[in-house]
Amino acid sequence: MNKIGFIGAGNMGLPMIAGASRVFGTEAILFTSKSDGRKEAVHQKTGVLYTEDNKSLAEACKYIVLAVKPQFFGEVYQDIKESLTREHIIISIAAGITIDSIKQALGEQVRVIRSMPNTPALVGEGMSALCFSKDEYTTVEKELIDMFFLSFGKYEIVDENLMNSIVCASGSSPAYVYMFIEALADSAVKYGIPREKAYKLTAQAVLGAARMVLETGEHPGSLKDKVCSPGGTTIAAVEALEEYGFRNAIMKATDACYEKAVSLNK
Repeated sequence: MNKIGFIGAGNMGLPMIAGASRVFGTEAILFTSKSDGRKEAVHQKTGVLYTEDNKSLAEACKYIVLAVKPQFFGEVYQDIKESLTREHIIISIAAGITIDSIKQALGEQVRVIRSMPNTPALVGEGMSALCFSKDEYTTVEKELIDMFFLSFGKYEIVDENLMNSIVCASGSSPAYVYMFIEALADSAVKYGIPREKAYKLTAQAVLGAARMVLETGEHPGSLKDKVCSPGGTTIAAVEALEEYGFRNAIMKATDACYEKAVSLNK
């Protein structure tokens, strides 16, 4: 019963299923979904088998990933609670749902990992944060969990009191980046660059800039300064971004994101 099971196979569940199946093999993964059409579509895409309901998945899998929206957790709890043992490990990917609240619903004996992945997991470039309940985990279990999260990107272990902040930093932020790419590409199209080329140029610029931060270890501000030649085009653009509140808009967005994450567990 060392299989990894997914309850939910949506925009976040599917990338994780695909990544895990590449590393562990399709025979080690199961999933279920409310929609019969979705079950068949995910099976055709990944080769992973599905179960008909949440209860049978819990009985077949040791590691259970709750990949549904927070508002559906109550229903899932009812479906799986009686099937859980001390051997099970629950992995939650829901914003705002605490380890304590999951234990209260499913029983103190259940071990819980709270995580926050993001959608770039679809291309193996996800970024996850995770924290563990204060239970014992064997070396083998920790190694499997490590392999699991690395199967679709990278991860960091954090204290649970930081998890709502993680939603701001990496959970929701890909949406802001997509908006930035779209806006930048639109501006390039305005000056005559074909749209498909504009998307490619801007997306690669974002990818390259991100790798510069990760691989050089330099402060983003220092890297920005290196692009801004005195009296040049980039510093003129930076001045306009500052004038129109670019940084403030991002910080206000993260405030709204954080407040929403906190409210989800109330």
